Amino acid sequence: MALEIKVPSVGESISEVTIARWNKKEGDYVEMDELLCELESDKATFELNAEAAGVLSPKAAEGDTIKVGDLIATIDTSAAKPAGAPKAEAPKAEVKVEAPKAESKPATTESYATGTPSPAAGKILAEKGIDPKEVKGTGVAGRITKGDALAAELKMTTNDTKSRNERTEKMTSLRKTVSKRLVAVKNETAMLTTFNEVDMKPIMDLRNQFKNQFKEAHGVNLGFMSFFTKAVTIALQQYPAVNAYINGEEIIYHDYCDISIAVSAPKGLVVPVIRNAESMSLADIEREVVKLATKARENKLSLDEMSGGTFTITNGGVFGSMMSTPIINAPQSAILGMHNIVERPVVKDGQIVARPMMYLALSYDHRIIDGRESVGFLVKVKQCLENPTLLLTAGNDPQKMILGL
Repeated sequence: MALEIKVPSVGESISEVTIARWNKKEGDYVEMDELLCELESDKATFELNAEAAGVLSPKAAEGDTIKVGDLIATIDTSAAKPAGAPKAEAPKAEVKVEAPKAESKPATTESYATGTPSPAAGKILAEKGIDPKEVKGTGVAGRITKGDALAAELKMTTNDTKSRNERTEKMTSLRKTVSKRLVAVKNETAMLTTFNEVDMKPIMDLRNQFKNQFKEAHGVNLGFMSFFTKAVTIALQQYPAVNAYINGEEIIYHDYCDISIAVSAPKGLVVPVIRNAESMSLADIEREVVKLATKARENKLSLDEMSGGTFTITNGGVFGSMMSTPIINAPQSAILGMHNIVERPVVKDGQIVARPMMYLALSYDHRIIDGRESVGFLVKVKQCLENPTLLLTAGNDPQKMILGL
């Protein structure tokens, strides 16, 4: 009997998917619930498992785009299991572990990280079309670092053969959707960008003072993202138009701050959401950032984790960007761009001193956000970062709180 496997519904707004990879091929015997293939939509990647045991017959190839409900494969459930195939064993009450024999192979030092590029390295290799398998990782457990990727890029550009080969790749559903949305935002919004700069020394001093205690107490590192997220939520509550969006002829305001964090994943840019960030502590935010970023790199983000969001933060500084004009993440009305930290000469109390400075960029929809609000928002973020006490007092003036004013 041939059991038909059809593309399941994976979300209300998803009508078609692309076959990213088949884990099994024509004629393979599969067990029930065994992974058959990975499906990619314009928002996320999903796994398709076997609904019964039998011999598989795929009806579409890798890279094909098929509609939800269409036939993707059949499984011949009447086919006999091939001889020599491993049989499932019943669990035993006790397992006796024997010492390895002399002829056993030595344990390998490789791990899941071996040959896996870091996010920055993966972006470089993908842009240059370099296969990670051809790069030797020098990081922890053989992980491919950004330096390894840059070295591989340099080697490729200085190759004496001076290859002029070209290759063509089909755009993924995610990349096509991102492209359409970015063009739509540029065409449909009155986008404008305002800039400011932040002296990062107070935040860096605070991190250096408490990072070890923070790690011991909460199990996560104290990074910059938690400080920026808290500063943004304080500024959003003071300037609610920056946290709103246009819906037809109406403006929808939010009394909560769901912060989208732009993350560079292997298959493209994704923006998972930190819900109710205004009520979270620095440790809560850091844990959520680590969880979402890890899922993004492993293509395991769910639709719910990427849906919604009232404001976006993107950090081009991790790639070395000094300044940029980020594009709004529709239907939101604004996005904050972080950049790299560089020591520059600045004037403090009449003296020229070196300070770790970062440029900030706020792109916003001028239809809903006026110049006063956009500049005021960015100045408030700057004030919170340069005076971390404001972050701990929810943006209120600590002097006024102490004096009861």
